[in-house]
Amino acid sequence: MDLELRHLKVVCAIAEHGSVTRAAAHLGLAQPALTAQLNRIERALGGPLFDRDHRGARPTALGELVLSRAKVALPAVADLRQEAARLASTPVATIRYRIGSVGNSMVSGLMRRLSHSRPDTSVTTQASWSALELTELVAAGKLDFAIIGVCGDAPPPPGLEWRLVAVDAVGVLLADDHPRSGGDEVHLADFAAARWAATPGDGCFADCFAAACARAGFTPEPMYETDLRVCVDLVTSGQAVALCQPTFREQPGVRGYPFAGAPLRWRHLLGWHPEAPADAVAGQVHEFAREAYRDSLAHSPSYARWLVRHPGFGA
Repeated sequence: MDLELRHLKVVCAIAEHGSVTRAAAHLGLAQPALTAQLNRIERALGGPLFDRDHRGARPTALGELVLSRAKVALPAVADLRQEAARLASTPVATIRYRIGSVGNSMVSGLMRRLSHSRPDTSVTTQASWSALELTELVAAGKLDFAIIGVCGDAPPPPGLEWRLVAVDAVGVLLADDHPRSGGDEVHLADFAAARWAATPGDGCFADCFAAACARAGFTPEPMYETDLRVCVDLVTSGQAVALCQPTFREQPGVRGYPFAGAPLRWRHLLGWHPEAPADAVAGQVHEFAREAYRDSLAHSPSYARWLVRHPGFGA
């Protein structure tokens, strides 16, 4: 005989009521029928579960073991049934979007579009400095989409389907009183003596930046690696200039400038697992991401003007 959940319920009922007779009355069974069922359960488990006499039924050591497992298994199965019933009653149209990103200005616009397109949509986000970490979370089914950036022509992490959203010229964040501020672009060579700051990340960007500086005729000073707020503080205080996406939202005191000639490029990519449910909506999410990128240019009008003259960049 295979042990079933109903058998565990029988064992729990006998233990709870302290006798087979009282358990039978509780379960709505005849006492001989419940006794016969208990005997079959004990044969299946290899020994007596209760010591039974005129005083009632008390669990044996084997009975205590079975009861301890039953008290875990029965509530877990009850929870599973409730959750399954809830999901089964949820409209099929309900879609969940779990989006991971590496510091990208288009994410808020993408969230807004997804929420407006389907009122029943659930949108959640997760931030990370690591494109590889987000890729692994998508591959493991813990995220639906990842929005990452890769340097130049570098391949993205393997394992996902990737689609290009936009290409940006890497820029530098300058204070308004910096001697090189004021135009629509700056030359990398003009910052040979500067101290640099940047947000963390993985991939080859550090090597690509060093190579670009070498082509411009200098070796860069050691870089501060810190969060965006500290980068802005370093820039406004004149302690450093910061590498940035030129779509950085313009704000009082600082502004992002692309490097002339685009010695460094940054490709924004949307990734998902081709065998996951996200694949069915990936086309729409990709288009929304492109629209969100275009919207982000409204906060960086100087870069929007630069893009008009450089049609190989942008969305």
